[in-house]
Amino acid sequence: MCGRFTLTSTPEELARRFGLEETPSYAPRYNVAPGQDVLAVRADAAGARGAALLRWGLVPGWAESADVGARWINARSESVATRPVFRDAFRARRCIVPGSGFYEWADRGGFRQPYWIGPADGAPLGFAGLWEHWREPSGDVLESCTILTRAADEAIAALHPRMPVILAPDRYGEWLDPRPRDSEMLSALLQPGPVTALAYHPVGTRVNRVEHDDPTCFEAVPEPPRQPSLF
Repeated sequence: MCGRFTLTSTPEELARRFGLEETPSYAPRYNVAPGQDVLAVRADAAGARGAALLRWGLVPGWAESADVGARWINARSESVATRPVFRDAFRARRCIVPGSGFYEWADRGGFRQPYWIGPADGAPLGFAGLWEHWREPSGDVLESCTILTRAADEAIAALHPRMPVILAPDRYGEWLDPRPRDSEMLSALLQPGPVTALAYHPVGTRVNRVEHDDPTCFEAVPEPPRQPSLF
């Protein structure tokens, strides 16, 4: 799964990378967590792209409570076209969640060591996402999103079996097209494209607490010693 990520690219870098007509305004984030607002790129009916803040954790329109969003921070790319909670958004409400990297926790002999994983070239990443709108009892509308995941690349599979779907830039336009699309064509966009070289390093356990959101969260620390086997 993808449960934490960073977004430290400048607004100007994001505007160039994602073809935004206006530069988004936001503060750098070093430990983005579920339930928080995240930056998402969407396209309107005319194809113009814009950035908006959406709650991370999908709340479908038919939900009885916004609390269900905690269950749907991720959507598996292998089943997103058929699962009732995701299939309508998959057809017509797609977005891209920009990130500078993401965290995963690896089992190191009874200790879960956090790692930060990011692009070797430092360019912004575009995570494939879906968005929904839900009307609160007060009448206000909550817009929320989820990040799609897939099996991890060989380079990071030793850390975790899943990773976010990272879209190739030449697939952004097709993914953001708001028109209902054929599920097979959309699923093809989620297959690994041109290789994005990823690098990773261990970080301290400060990232484990959501209230910590500063550059120390993804500072490199020494690789922990492996625990000897008892067998």
